[in-house]
Amino acid sequence: MAFPMASLLTADSPIAALLRRPLLLGGLGLTFGVWTLDQFVPIVPDTAGTVLWGAVALGSGLWWVNRQRQKQPLPLPVVKIDRARVESALAVVDARINYLASEMAPEALNTSDLLPRLRQELAQLRDEMNRQDIRLAVMGGKSVGKTSLSNLLQIHGLNLDATPAAVTAPSAPVSSDVSSDNVLSDDVSSQSSALESADVTTADLVMFLTAGDLTDSDYQTLETLTAQHHRLILVMNKQDQYLPGDRPVILQQLRERVQGMLEAEDVVAIATQPAAFKVRQYQPDGSVQERLEQPEADITALQERLSAVLTEQGQRLTWATTLRQAEALSAKVQAEIDAVRRDRALPIIEQYQWIAAATAFANPVPSLDLLATATINTQLVMDLSALYKQPFSLQQAKTVTATLASQMVKLGLVELSTQAIAPLLKSNLLTYVAGGTLQGLSAAHLTRLAGLSLVEYFQEQSQIPEVAFQRDRLIQKLKAVFQENQKTALLQAFVKQGIDRLLPNAEPVAQPQSL
Repeated sequence: MAFPMASLLTADSPIAALLRRPLLLGGLGLTFGVWTLDQFVPIVPDTAGTVLWGAVALGSGLWWVNRQRQKQPLPLPVVKIDRARVESALAVVDARINYLASEMAPEALNTSDLLPRLRQELAQLRDEMNRQDIRLAVMGGKSVGKTSLSNLLQIHGLNLDATPAAVTAPSAPVSSDVSSDNVLSDDVSSQSSALESADVTTADLVMFLTAGDLTDSDYQTLETLTAQHHRLILVMNKQDQYLPGDRPVILQQLRERVQGMLEAEDVVAIATQPAAFKVRQYQPDGSVQERLEQPEADITALQERLSAVLTEQGQRLTWATTLRQAEALSAKVQAEIDAVRRDRALPIIEQYQWIAAATAFANPVPSLDLLATATINTQLVMDLSALYKQPFSLQQAKTVTATLASQMVKLGLVELSTQAIAPLLKSNLLTYVAGGTLQGLSAAHLTRLAGLSLVEYFQEQSQIPEVAFQRDRLIQKLKAVFQENQKTALLQAFVKQGIDRLLPNAEPVAQPQSL
């Protein structure tokens, strides 16, 4: 009797479970192979055990190595920051501010202080590029010694008010005139809030503290900081809690974890508050006195690394900070540009949605109704693409319209929109009897969804110019916009506005108790 192969390879079948365990599968295969040879070659039993376990050991080793390679994180590219790159980023900000000025309405230009504020921020960044003082920040999880290290740096730290080339040498007495404003502390128990804090954003060098191995959250924070051009030093605090022989091992493990993000020299070990130890002192009379002795803090390795980094890279640290702030200001200006464009796009969308509503309301022929809606949406695509400076040809606009229409059908948005609007019309007999009202409002709603999806898509594409039409991204925007616009309050306001346009003499729509 033949069994269908599909039934043997289901997710819960024994064969599927076996295939998910290559080591077990290989071992069983080898066992079967040795048993087969045993039936035909007499000499095999003498060496079968050696061959079998040797092959299993070799297979296990190869499998383990492959698993370790899969777990090994890919190193992040280290980007060198120079003055030319910072000046280029500032030029981009300047160009965007000028473009924003050209997009704003004349009355807004005369009454708003937005442009002067943005230009002032840009001027401050140009001054920041030549700044000589260095700002430090201390980050880490809870109870890793951030406060203790911050206090030690202020008491025994580097003279951060001096120029980078005049940093106190490690062997010399350390200056104690560090301002408390130069050493900042942040808790990364909440990663997003810590990374968004002004202290970290404006810091030139970040010391990230850990009391042992890195957690996944710590590693993700380091990745984010590296991607944002932060200069990092990873500091293992509380090394006194480990045996002397274990300390180098743990330090090496940390260096391997951050390989590709940090140099080995940027991972150091310290002890900000070493644990007190008991001392016994024997007196001449034979008595014994015991006392607790508090060792001094040991941050020598960190001091030496800080001195080296600030001496060799001081100017590049301020450039990296300026670049980070320039990118943040550029995003801020782009958000203002998007807001201006959206304010201009919404009236365009509303114009076409009510044209689509009136066409569907008055046209009794479904085929002509679909043709008219497609034509309206194609023109909407062309108008919005021109507004966002990403003009489409007629053929491209038709392709985008067809994409939106087909996805609305596949995702069931047409039926869902109709089902959501219909109960709102039943509360008013006149509008419910007028059968074309439902078709008209549904057409308007779908046209609005298409327009808002295009707005979201064009805003994203403006960040990556010269990229071809991305169908999948537009579909994702369509799904998100549909979910947002299915809220009851939005639909009620939309239906009321539509009835006022399609049936100006209709009774006001009563608000239903529930949908």
